[in-house]
Amino acid sequence: MRRTLQLAGVGTVAGLFSGLFGVGGGVVIVPLLALAMDFPTRVAAATSLAAIAVVAAAAGGLQAAYGNADVGEAALVGLPAVVGVVAGTALQQRLATRTLRLAFAALLVVVAATLIF
Repeated sequence: MRRTLQLAGVGTVAGLFSGLFGVGGGVVIVPLLALAMDFPTRVAAATSLAAIAVVAAAAGGLQAAYGNADVGEAALVGLPAVVGVVAGTALQQRLATRTLRLAFAALLVVVAATLIF
């Protein structure tokens, strides 16, 4: 029961961030699963991706209902992103866990610095 509540909490926080800022998966779910719930890095990333499918469908639908989404442009971004997902997943399977963690931490630092400055 406790684990179920923790996962629901992770999902709630990710959904809030997704609705507010358009982020939630990699930025929120992966660190929470890896750090707070002790998920292995690869499992946290894969779980996040599966959850993002649900979150993105709901958020995209709501934003479209508000008239904020351009479906054509979303397809132009989303379809090529599938190629990136396939390549990124293949690369992830070949990298050491420590390398993945350091690369992800570096990405978060760059994003934070970019937003601050």
